[in-house]
Amino acid sequence: MDSAVISNILNPPVLFFFLGMGVVFFKSDLTIPNGLSKFFSMYLLFSIGFKGGHELFSTPFSTEHAFTLLACSIMAIVTPFFAYFILKAKLDKHNAAALAGSFGSISAVTFVTGGAYLHNKGIEYGGFIVAGMALMESPAIVIAVILDRLSRNKANGGGKINWKKLLHEALFGSSIYLLVGALIVGFVTGESGWAAEKPFTEDLFKGLLTFFLLDMGISAAKRFSEVTHAGFFLIASTLLIMVINAALGLFLVKLIRMPEGDAVMFVILCASASYIAVPAAMKDMIPEANPSIYLTVALSIVFPINIVIGIPLYHYLVTIL
Repeated sequence: MDSAVISNILNPPVLFFFLGMGVVFFKSDLTIPNGLSKFFSMYLLFSIGFKGGHELFSTPFSTEHAFTLLACSIMAIVTPFFAYFILKAKLDKHNAAALAGSFGSISAVTFVTGGAYLHNKGIEYGGFIVAGMALMESPAIVIAVILDRLSRNKANGGGKINWKKLLHEALFGSSIYLLVGALIVGFVTGESGWAAEKPFTEDLFKGLLTFFLLDMGISAAKRFSEVTHAGFFLIASTLLIMVINAALGLFLVKLIRMPEGDAVMFVILCASASYIAVPAAMKDMIPEANPSIYLTVALSIVFPINIVIGIPLYHYLVTIL
């Protein structure tokens, strides 16, 4: 267990995350241009989706895969609801809904970091868990907006929700569209598509992930002080929701009897929080919510805990199950 934690910390992309935090702490003038930052996010979503599509093409569908996708759907739907009711004890309903959406959705970069961890261990995971990742991102956004609209309508004494617009924005937002679209293309093109795209999606992947985590480290450090302003409740509730999600994930892993690699990746998805798709959606859909809360929690608390301690811990817990 201890060696697994050390191994994960000494992984180059993880070290570059902390190097990025050092940019702020040591007042370096290093910056990542906004255009490059956006490109890194788009590249990761494309690469994850395309690789998942290829693995879906290569993996015969089975009852186990169906149960895995069902488990992903359950977590994506259940998490925003219980997280919302925990968070609204202290936060206003707009911020509670936005942050609940972050917890219900997933972090693709945490997932990728977990995949790199398993690769270093020589453990494989199936393509269907990548499809599950794509499946988990969108429902939480929809539910978060629904919870916000329902509370808003209740406060204002009624009003109609434009369900068509809401669902369109949630299902066809840029991150979801790219992720799911790349997965479909990877599945349709099969081995020939993978042979053509492998130099870009596979060989360059870790280098671009490293640059992305450097950028994320800078962003996390800039927002870290904002966490303290939200009070002890926000930190405590974040840790509580992470523990609940990981426990529910481990329960479903045991129930379905997932293979080791799939099980670890599933628990990682359950315990992660979105800081790409959800913030982009919440900015337009719940403008009253404070980005410094849902971005800071996902990026400065959940993400570092998962990549340093969480991933090897989840692996250890999966093995003892």
